[in-house]
Amino acid sequence: MNRAQRGKLALTAAALGASLLTAGCGYITPQQTSHQYSASDGIRADLGPLQLRNILIVSTGEDEPGRLIGAVYNSSSKDVKLTVNGAKGSQTEIPVKANSSTMLTDKTDAAILSTTGGKPGSLVDVKISENGTNVSSTVKVPVLDATLQEYKDYVPTPSPSATSTPSSSSSASAGATSSASATSSATATATATSR
Repeated sequence: MNRAQRGKLALTAAALGASLLTAGCGYITPQQTSHQYSASDGIRADLGPLQLRNILIVSTGEDEPGRLIGAVYNSSSKDVKLTVNGAKGSQTEIPVKANSSTMLTDKTDAAILSTTGGKPGSLVDVKISENGTNVSSTVKVPVLDATLQEYKDYVPTPSPSATSTPSSSSSASAGATSSASATSSATATATATSR
C-alpha cells in the first residue's frame, strides 16, 4: 500500500468515525416529534369518541363566569353530547355532530360556566363526560384572562343583574318626592280649611 492509498484510507476512516459520533447523539436523544403534547395554552384530552384540543377557560376572576374555548372532535358515527362540570355546580353542555368537530371559538358554540373556580393563571379541576360511551374524567384546565389579546373577545360578559339602573331609581325617588310634597301640601290645605 503506497502513501496516497494510506492517506485516502485514513481520511475515509475519519469521515466514517465523525458520522458515527454525530449519529450516536441522535440515537440517545429522544425525538420531540415522537411525543404528543399541547403546544398551545390549552390542554388536550381524549374521552371516548371525543378528542378535546386546546381546551382552556377565559375569565376575569375566580367567582366570575368563564368561557370554555378550544375544539372538540367526534370520531364516532353518532352525535355525542359533551358535558363539562366546573366549580360550585357550574355546568355547560356541548353537542358534537357525528364525524365532525365543534369549534368553541365560534359565537354560535359559546360554552359558558357560571363560575370559573380559579383565578387567571391557575389550573382548575373540571369533570368532563360524554353520553356516547358514558365515559367521564377529571382534567386540570388552565384559566386565562384578557391579558393576551387573542382571548379578549372570549371574556364572558356578566349577565344583567336584578338591581335597578340609576335612572330608574332617580325617577322613582323623584316620583316619591313629588308625591310626598303633594301629600304635605294637601295636609296643609286641609288644616287651613278646617280653621
